[in-house]
Amino acid sequence: MIIQRRFPLKLVLAFGLRISGVAAVWSMAVFALYAWAGWTWIRIPFQPISTIGIAVAFYVGFKNNAAYDRFWEGRKIWGGIVNASRTWGTAVMSYVLPGDHSDEAQALRRELMYRHLAWINALRLQLRKNSRFFDKPARATKRRLDEHAHHMRNDWDQELAPFLDPAELAEVSQLKNSATHLVTTQGTRLAQLLKESRLDLFHQIDLMATLRELYTLQGKCERIKNTPYPRQYAEYSRIFVRVFITLVPFGLLDVFGDHVEAAKSAVERGLPAVPVIIASILVSWVFATMEGIGDASEDPFERSMNDVPMNALCRTIEIDLRQMLGETDLPAPEKPAGYLLY
Repeated sequence: MIIQRRFPLKLVLAFGLRISGVAAVWSMAVFALYAWAGWTWIRIPFQPISTIGIAVAFYVGFKNNAAYDRFWEGRKIWGGIVNASRTWGTAVMSYVLPGDHSDEAQALRRELMYRHLAWINALRLQLRKNSRFFDKPARATKRRLDEHAHHMRNDWDQELAPFLDPAELAEVSQLKNSATHLVTTQGTRLAQLLKESRLDLFHQIDLMATLRELYTLQGKCERIKNTPYPRQYAEYSRIFVRVFITLVPFGLLDVFGDHVEAAKSAVERGLPAVPVIIASILVSWVFATMEGIGDASEDPFERSMNDVPMNALCRTIEIDLRQMLGETDLPAPEKPAGYLLY
C-alpha cells in the first residue's frame, strides 16, 4: 500500500512516459500520413470520437468503482480480523484460569494466543501464495519484488515457527488449508479445557463465537481471492481504452487540420503537428491511467503496491496480543519499504 499523501513522481513518470511515448509516435505517424502522404481521407470528424470517449469514460469509471470496492472490502475484512484478534486475546486472558499466575496457566494462555498469531500469518501467506505476478511480471514489478523481498516476509517456516511447536508446525504445513486447521485446533483445545474444568461452559461458548467470526472473516478473504474481477468488464475496458486512444489522432486532424491546409511550405506543414501530438499525449495518458488504476486495485491480496498491508496488520496484532501476555521483548512495528507498506 502506498503510504505517501502525494503520489510518488517516480511512479507517475514510470507509467506516463511509456504511454506518452507510444501516443507521440502514433500521432506523428498519423499526422505524417495526412500532411505529407496526402491521405486526407483519414481525417475523421471529432464528434463521433468524443462520443466514444464519453462512453469509455463511463465504462472505465464503473470498473474503477467496482475494483475499489474489492480493495476496500478487503481492508474492512482485515480490520475485522484485527478487532476479533483483540477480542480473542482479551477473552483468553479473562476466561482461561483467571487469577492463576502460575507458569502452567501462563503457558496455556500463551499457547492459545500464539496459535492465533500462527493463524493470521498462515492466512496472510495463503492469500499471497498464488499471485498473478508469478506468471509474467513486468520488469519493474520483478525488480520491485526482488528489492523488497525481505519486506515481504514470505518464508512459511520462518513466519510460523515462533508461534507453534515443531510437531504442530510440521503437521500444519502438510495441509492444503493450514489456516482452517489452526482454527479447528483452537476449538478442539477449548473443548479439552472445558473437559478438564479449566474453562467453564459459558466462556467456551463465547470463545467459540469468536472462532466462528474468524472463520467468517477468513471465508470472505478467500471469496475475494478466489473470485477474480469479472474478466468481461476488465478486458473490455482495456480494449475500449486502446481503441479510443488509437482513434484520437484521427479526430484531432479535424481539429487542427485546417492549419495544415493553409500551410505554404514543407517547413510550415510540420508546425501543426505539435498541437496534434501534445493533445494526443494528454488524452492518451489520462485514459490509460484511469484504466490502469482499476487494474491495479482489483486484487487486494496480491503483492502489488496497492494491496491491503497484511504484513503490517499482522505485526500490529502480534504486538497487541503479546503485550496482553505481559511480554516485553516485542517486535517493532512493520517498517515501510520506501513509500510502500506491505
